Formats: sequence, structure tokens, C-alpha cells
Amino acid sequence: MYDELAYKIIGCIMRVHNNLGPGLLESVYKKALMIELDNEILLAEEEVPIDIMYSGSNLGVGFRIDILVEDTIILELKSVSQLEKVHFKQLRTYLKLANKPLGYLINFNAESMRIGKEIHRIINRDYHS
Repeated sequence: MYDELAYKIIGCIMRVHNNLGPGLLESVYKKALMIELDNEILLAEEEVPIDIMYSGSNLGVGFRIDILVEDTIILELKSVSQLEKVHFKQLRTYLKLANKPLGYLINFNAESMRIGKEIHRIINRDYHS
């Protein structure tokens, strides 16, 4: 269902990594990825706030999505020596709170970008449209 969009996004991720390589700050990769997504004519927003509701009350903005593509796919960017379990939990929580169907956890601090190693697809099993 989201395969064509995901394919374009992964192409953008690969181009950014091929051009910049590892070792930079997450903010650099985010800006470069926004340029690539714009070049693909994809609607992308960065630092999208997520309001947290608890017992009918809005707790305010607690988190920010790194990049939201086409109001559908969350991109959580990292530039770390290795991804930790907490990074996966963070993306799953963002997907749930924002009620988005799909997200990608990306670690740009790697010699090469591989799906399943530096690029992880996370499906929101609780998503409801």
C-alpha cells in the first residue's frame, strides 16, 4: 500500500548517505534529506509536534517527529555508533501517539546503508484510519 512512497523515501536516504557519508550530526542529515524529499516532490515536514493525551487532557507537546512524509510515514533519524532498543521503542511510541501507519528508523552513522541494518521499517499494528 505504501510501497511506492517507501521506495522513493529509501532512494532519498541512500542519496543523502552516498553524498555525505557517516560521521555528521543528525541535523545535517535531516536538512539534506528534506532537500531530497522536496526534489522527489514529496510533502515533508520536520520537527512535527505530537500532543500527548492522558485521561482526556492534553499534556502538551512532549515529542517531535524528525520528519513526517505525506502525513503518513514517520522518519526517525539517528547518527549513532549503533541503534539501541530504546530507539525502536521511541519510533513505535511516535507511531502510536501520532496514529501513523508506518515509520523508518535510520542510522546515518554507518559505512553503508542497508535495509534491516541501518534502515528499519516499523509498522504500527495499532493504526486505525
